[in-house]
Amino acid sequence: MEFLWEAIVQALRLVAAGDRELLEVTVLSLQLSTAATLFASLLGVPLGFALAATRFRGRRLLLTMVNSLLGLPTVVIGLLGFAFLSRQGPLGAWGLLFTPTAIVLGGTVLSLPIIAALTASAVMGLDARVRDTALTLGAGRWAAVATLLAEARFAVMAALITGYGRLISEVGVSMILGGNIRGYTRTLTTAIALETSKGDFAFAMALGILLMAIVFSLNLLLGRLQGEGRGRRG
Repeated sequence: MEFLWEAIVQALRLVAAGDRELLEVTVLSLQLSTAATLFASLLGVPLGFALAATRFRGRRLLLTMVNSLLGLPTVVIGLLGFAFLSRQGPLGAWGLLFTPTAIVLGGTVLSLPIIAALTASAVMGLDARVRDTALTLGAGRWAAVATLLAEARFAVMAALITGYGRLISEVGVSMILGGNIRGYTRTLTTAIALETSKGDFAFAMALGILLMAIVFSLNLLLGRLQGEGRGRRG
């Protein structure tokens, strides 16, 4: 127990001192997660909306596939990404393996089904009269779409935050596709794994404290958005 407390105290000192490597790893993690969430949202929000608000052949199958991908292990995404990006893979000539771009690509694949599924759930949960009322008042097709998204905006934002939270705390994709290269692809989670294996528990604990602070902040924001969404429906 004494060993644990000593590690925590040293970790807090590193955080308070603004250790350079600590900050570099944290900033890189935030940047990569933000980029991946952005790309995933550009694909996932329209996909989720289409699954919820339109009818087409194969819709149920696609919705089932998206929901099934929610539980896809990150190491599997990393393995598939490695197969595509390695020298022997179809995208090997691009030289993306063990780069920040590879982590962003893997993170996009990871968070895409989360954002799409939660967006679809949010739109499905809307009162069907919202779209009908918009059309009755003379709104065009795209205006009706905008109305639905406006009504579901808190839930959609919550979907983006959930996807971001999954990315900032994942390790499989970053480790396999990024290679955990110091100052280049090392993220909070991969650094924690490395420092723990090296026996530098204080530094690993400092990284863990920062990671938990980020996750806690995201959960606070998520709770606030959900509360505002419930208040609006009420």
